[in-house]
This record gives sequence, structure tokens and C-alpha cells, in this order.
Amino acid sequence: MSKLICHQEKVNESIAKELVKVCPFGAIEYNDGKIEVNAGCKMCKICVKKGPTGVMEFLETKVVQVDKSLWKGIGVYVDHVEGVIHPVTMELIGKARELASVVNFPVYCVFIGHNIKEKAKELLHYGVDEVFVYDYEELKDFRIEPYTAAFEDFVNKVKPSSLLVGATTIGRSLAPRVAARFRTGLTADCTILKMKENTDLVQIRPAFGGNIMAQIICPNTRPQMSTVRYKVMNAPEKNCDEKGKITICEIDRAKLRSNIEVLKVTKKEVEENISDAEVIIAVGRALKSEKDLVMIQELADLLNAQVAGTRPTIEAGWIDAKKQIGLSGRTVKPKLIIALGISGAVQFTAGMNSSERIFAINKDPNASIFNVAHYGVVGDIYEVVPQLIQNIKNSGAEYCIR
Repeated sequence: MSKLICHQEKVNESIAKELVKVCPFGAIEYNDGKIEVNAGCKMCKICVKKGPTGVMEFLETKVVQVDKSLWKGIGVYVDHVEGVIHPVTMELIGKARELASVVNFPVYCVFIGHNIKEKAKELLHYGVDEVFVYDYEELKDFRIEPYTAAFEDFVNKVKPSSLLVGATTIGRSLAPRVAARFRTGLTADCTILKMKENTDLVQIRPAFGGNIMAQIICPNTRPQMSTVRYKVMNAPEKNCDEKGKITICEIDRAKLRSNIEVLKVTKKEVEENISDAEVIIAVGRALKSEKDLVMIQELADLLNAQVAGTRPTIEAGWIDAKKQIGLSGRTVKPKLIIALGISGAVQFTAGMNSSERIFAINKDPNASIFNVAHYGVVGDIYEVVPQLIQNIKNSGAEYCIR
């Protein structure tokens, strides 16, 4: 890392005043006869270039380069609850295979839990080269310390160049811990992943509220780590034949001790998840009142769809927060999504632009939603939706997704 240093022996009151004045960010302070640089410093080096000669100095420290040849393979963390594998894992395996093909790397999975040896075989149907299984009673329930220890052991033994983790509740807790252990970077909620021929992973995600797409790389550290939301990547087709192998890993059980004791596990009721919906009716700011949701729900019932919303409808309390689509909500990839009165801000479209068919209705012909929609109708939802409902009823045809 680079840093600014001040040669305090050259500082007097007049020089200090000149330094304080030359900084455009107010980052230089003169306290008790000493120059101090506060957190406002942007490393612009104006104090070095235009300040008193020889007082401020910019030092560029040498970055230690990792030997990339020692790190090979793409690793995928197997997210599961009691051995039931979360489908985001399959999506990450599909992306891992795509990335690995660029640099001719193997694809690994790390499966941590208890009584999971037989369940690990399911992963071999998706093109994984090797599944590393940590099966211990101490790993029955997710606790951050033992799971991190097992994950760390996997990385030390296998040395994967990149690690992909699902952005689930567990994944978002576990990935930062592992990244900290190896003093490496972690990019959260990636929407696009690309592999360079030098094995650097290009991690692309929305930044600054979704106004730009940031491309992030970690050229000096390994492993490279990313979390990815469910329904962002495409899962590969399941093969009938098992390919690859399962490796049962051993670890010092002392490392699996935890300061957390699980006293009771209470299973919550299964809820409707818009991420799994095949048809979604999404409504935006054009909805005038909560009572108008009756019209939206009628359309949803005819199409066997789930109702979702944008941030304004959630904040108004009209739609449950778990039904929000976008950067601050859920990512969805249905076969059909109907966007009603939604402008199409990038914060919303980032959560649904991978849908198979996007049908938009908006009275503004210049609305951004039409840039991502496959089909669009320029019109008021209060005029178009009732007519659409009537047409569906008149047709007498049952809705069928093909």
C-alpha cells in the first residue's frame, strides 16, 4: 500500500499554514506543533507537488505478488440445510465449469456437514471433477467457527484459484470469514463472472446504487472469492452418469470446537419464494393505492403467478418486503414477468433482466423498462390490465407455460 509521510523536523508554523491551505480536502491538520493527515486524505499528492519542498513525501510500497501457478481449480461451496442442497450450488457449478474451461482448470466442490457422504454423489451428475467432503458430527448444525475451519482446511490442501459461494444467509456469513483468513478480496453479489487467461477472475457487480457496473479483480492474492445470488447464473443439465470422484477429508477435531451451543432448531414454515416463481406480476410506482392490488391479484390468479413489487410499493407497506425485486430485494429469473407501471431503473432491472420473457406496460413511451422488455404496451395500467383480464377470461384457455 502507498502512504504519505511528513518530515516533521522541517515543519514550522508558516510551513504548516501553507500545507493546511494547499490541501483541497482539508485532510492536513496542525496540532501541537505536528502535521497530521486525517481520514479525508485522497492520496492526490497535491501537498507533495505544490506544498513546501521536501516536507511531504509519497511512498509507494512494493506489492507482494502471489505465485499464481500454485493455485489451480475453481471451487464451489455446497450450500445446504441438513444435506438438502440449495439450487444456487448447481448454478455456481455451471458457471465454474464455464470459467474453468478458459484456463483448463478442474472444478471442485467443498461439502461441509454431517451425514452427507451419500448426498455428495448428487453433485457428480453436474460435471464436478472432485467433491471434498467434511463429514463430522460437530458440523451437523451451521456454526461459523467450525465451518470456517473446515473451509480453510480445504483451501490450504487444494489451493483453488477461485471460490464461488452462494449469496445465501449462510454464504454471506461464511465467505467473509474465509476471505479474512487468507487476507484476500471478496466481491459480493456478482452478476457477471469472467476468466482471464492469466487466471484472474473478473468480478462484475452493480455499484453506486446500480448506476455503474464495477469490474473488480484481485491480481495479487489467491484465492479469489465471489458470492452470487440465486437465479443469476444458469444451472447445467443433470447427467445420468456420475463423473468425478468424492474425497473424504480429515481434519483435527479440535479445530471444530465452537463457542456456540445449538440448543434447539425450530423449522420455519415454508414460504412462497418469488425467486422460484415461473410467472411474476411486478407492480411499481404507477399503482395509486393499496386497494388497487385487488386488480393485480386477479391477473396473477388467472396466470398462476406471484405478485411482486419495486421498492416504493414495499416502503408504502402494500407488498411484503420478501416480494421486492432488485438490488435491495430478490433476484428472479421466471419464464414470464409482467412489469406494470415500472420505470425500469437499473436497481430494479438488475434483479430481473435474465427472465425468459419480459412484458412491460407503461404510459411513458420513453421508459427505460422498454429497453429490457421483449414485449411492451404503451398505456395506463388502469386501462390495459382490466382489458387484459377480460381477454384472458373470454378466451377460456388455461394458462400454460411452454
